[in-house]
Amino acid sequence: MENYIVSARKYRPQTFESVVGQQALTQTLQNAIRQNHLAHAYLFCGTRGTGKTSAAKVFAKAVNCENPVNGNPCGKCESCKSIAEGTSLNVIEMDAASNNGVDDARQIKESVVYSPTNGKYKVYIIDEAHQITKDAFNALLKTMEEPPAYVIFILATTEPHKIPVTILSRCQRYDFKRIATDTLEDRLREVATEEGITIEDKAIKYIATKAEGGMRDALSLLDQCSSFFLGKEITYERALEVLGAVDTSVFSEFLRALCARSVTDSINVIDRILVQGRDITTFTNDFIWHMRNVLLARSAEDIADVVDITADNMKLLQQEAKAISEKQLIRYIRVFSELANDLRFATQKRVLIEIAVIKICKPQMETNPDSISDRLKVIEDLIENGNLTKDTYREKTDNSGAGESASEESVRNEATRTAMNLPKATIEDLKSVSTAWGDVYRSMPEMYMACLRKATPSVRPEDGKFIIQFEDDTVMCLCDDESFKESLDKAFAKVMGKEVEYELTSLTQSSTSGVYYPPTSIFGMEVTIDDSDFE
Repeated sequence: MENYIVSARKYRPQTFESVVGQQALTQTLQNAIRQNHLAHAYLFCGTRGTGKTSAAKVFAKAVNCENPVNGNPCGKCESCKSIAEGTSLNVIEMDAASNNGVDDARQIKESVVYSPTNGKYKVYIIDEAHQITKDAFNALLKTMEEPPAYVIFILATTEPHKIPVTILSRCQRYDFKRIATDTLEDRLREVATEEGITIEDKAIKYIATKAEGGMRDALSLLDQCSSFFLGKEITYERALEVLGAVDTSVFSEFLRALCARSVTDSINVIDRILVQGRDITTFTNDFIWHMRNVLLARSAEDIADVVDITADNMKLLQQEAKAISEKQLIRYIRVFSELANDLRFATQKRVLIEIAVIKICKPQMETNPDSISDRLKVIEDLIENGNLTKDTYREKTDNSGAGESASEESVRNEATRTAMNLPKATIEDLKSVSTAWGDVYRSMPEMYMACLRKATPSVRPEDGKFIIQFEDDTVMCLCDDESFKESLDKAFAKVMGKEVEYELTSLTQSSTSGVYYPPTSIFGMEVTIDDSDFE
């Protein structure tokens, strides 16, 4: 039985033309070989799977080929065959991830003194070169600067910024770019035809997009899909199932739910993809990419070259872009980018993505500039529609009460009714504030306790109404809502057993109207608030 070879190895390029997506670079190398203008050291850098090592092997075969054809190796001579089989002594491949020390560098220095047994050049291909230690690089400096005429070094790396400048200056640098999606698609079709794999065009496009410019990744994903659905057609839905991804329509649905600030709808989308067995990390990364596309569709006029989607999907993308602002999208991308980073180390991934959803749907929970901008956007929309009230703002930004059960609501309403049915407090009752006020404000939520700290309680003599006078309008506005009044009603009912009529005012309002409300100490009621309550 013939041993199985993965497609990335089986279809490894054997000539410069077959290194797809790097035509300008490979043409330069071909010309150098044809004219015999060879450097002694090369640096091949670029993202994973773009052909760095493959090009290095083709180069090594070409410079040693007995019958080169237009700068390409013939593939038939003994030298080409031995290099292809990995048995040639003229091509030394090293993995710097595991051979990165000074001793390994010394071995190279010692071996370069021996000329090739056959062929013209000894080629050292050092993969993951950025992992070589500083001391090892220092040991190689002189050798790389003035090696024997028959030695060529090729360093391959995904992180050229980690290579010392002293090494970079001794190498000719070639940057391998990401392979275009349509180029990956064409290559996938060729391999699928060669392997007898039936695959849908939409599935090919998705696999090519998922590979993010890497040929090795694209071929590996194709292998994964073909192994799972052996002998069956690989449809788009089946590709999504194998790779743990979701259809792009789900991203649109999820984004619309977030824009509507509907925690329930957003969580339902997450629940559905989990039930289908999709991967949360994959979903998060793909959703970030979707939002990036929406942002580009809103910010740029012509994005066909940078957003690789169909014409129909482009129209949908542009429709989505009209419904959300750039600031909102940037905030959403920031929140989900932080989530993507956290998911790498998380054991409870669902909890983290649900927290991210609540952060976005309830910007009042955050204090960073992005969330404040999101809250201002709500206010602007309400003003534009002529519908800005406290209730409409709360409805837009806080859905926390939406899930309140009927029993909880009835208990709350009953408590309010009970407080309202209590006897009204008289002026004589209000004189007891000297002993009761501290207990009243301590019964309030912590946020309101802080607001009441410097408020002055007083009584209006003509009608006996209780006045709470704040230092400024800002603090008063924070308390001038139904939540504060409901809490205060309950506090008075609990502590005094009476219904207290009161008004909220501020020193600014009082001075403007020319009315002065004396503090309760005028009535012999000295009110003190213990600072320890706020520690």
